[in-house]
Amino acid sequence: MSNDRFGGALMKRILGITTIRSDYDLISTLYRLLNKDKDIDFRLLVSGAHLSTTYGTSVDLIEKDGLKILLKIETLIDSNSCQSRLKTASILLQNSIDVVAQFSPNLIIYAGDREDVIIGGLLGTYLEIPTMHFFGGDHCKDGQADNPIRHATSKLSTIHIVSIKQHEERLLRMGELKKRIYTIGSIALDKFNDHTPITKNEIRKTFEIKENFNYFALVIFHPLERKYCHFDFKNILDSLLNNNINAFVSYPNTDAGNKNIINVIEEYKKYHNFIFFKNLERNLFLSIYKNSLFLIGNSSSGIMEAASIPIPVINVGLRQINRLANENVIFCGTEIGSINKAIEKVLSEKFRKKVSKIKNLYGNGKSSKRAYKIIKKLIKGDYLKRLLYKKEDALEEIK
Repeated sequence: MSNDRFGGALMKRILGITTIRSDYDLISTLYRLLNKDKDIDFRLLVSGAHLSTTYGTSVDLIEKDGLKILLKIETLIDSNSCQSRLKTASILLQNSIDVVAQFSPNLIIYAGDREDVIIGGLLGTYLEIPTMHFFGGDHCKDGQADNPIRHATSKLSTIHIVSIKQHEERLLRMGELKKRIYTIGSIALDKFNDHTPITKNEIRKTFEIKENFNYFALVIFHPLERKYCHFDFKNILDSLLNNNINAFVSYPNTDAGNKNIINVIEEYKKYHNFIFFKNLERNLFLSIYKNSLFLIGNSSSGIMEAASIPIPVINVGLRQINRLANENVIFCGTEIGSINKAIEKVLSEKFRKKVSKIKNLYGNGKSSKRAYKIIKKLIKGDYLKRLLYKKEDALEEIK
């Protein structure tokens, strides 16, 4: 398979790896910029939850954005166990090696801390292809596998695009060279700037809501790879019921324990207070987000993105602990009493007034163009190739 098949020798080839709605949303604004560039042959390798009906077949959103897909690989072990994530990653690695080698991109891009990003790092390292990791240097003290996966991927990656100085400093302490790191703000925020929400009335019409749904919360809760996290999810829903608060509720991600949460969703579908969804078109999802009274759950979106609207956030439990958070975020325990107190606080006039004035610590929503310009500069000549071989020694750099 020759490079001419992929746009000709003069075009720069860039490959993005995406396996789930969340990582695609983080970086999709940049993907669309690269896709429009006539000098770049941009493709996506799509796998995992994107291709699963259980999680809403979000590959449809990618195709609607008009992005070219190099390959779709069905990799997801749709299970409830810790083993399933590792098996899924192994399927992605085994089935992508030859295709990536034949496409021979000048750069591989991936984002975040899920198991698929380390596959991107391995592909780049062994196939001698420069790589770019977004959102490295972040850290959370929740004990999840995501932290070591994120850091291991950083050590495998050629270039780092990070959100804030704290993340840059963490990478430097890990022995990464300054010249490999670009701190530009979070590109995940750009989608809020580029979006005009539809009205609450239009949202109600879309879901054919007949009852009063003028005020609502948004619930995004993911498992913590332990047996009992679905009880925490139940407590969130019960607290919302007790406070007579309607809510749009997202299905969980593919982490171990997700089936227990889905079982709770099935149980609570009888309540008119909740509208559960697997996957929504971007405009509709962002409109719900922007019109919500508050976000509740344990999503990183609450920590880093909600301040760009801004709306209050209640982070329930250990997930996201120790991440730098904006002042709109309240951390609370998983007990109903603790959640009730947090709800009372975020609904108070004093807190909402405070939230309305904050600026997001993670950026101004103009980072995708910065990342695009960095990529355009880096793919010229052989600069990336010279950075590919990581010869630096952390001990020497510290000295």
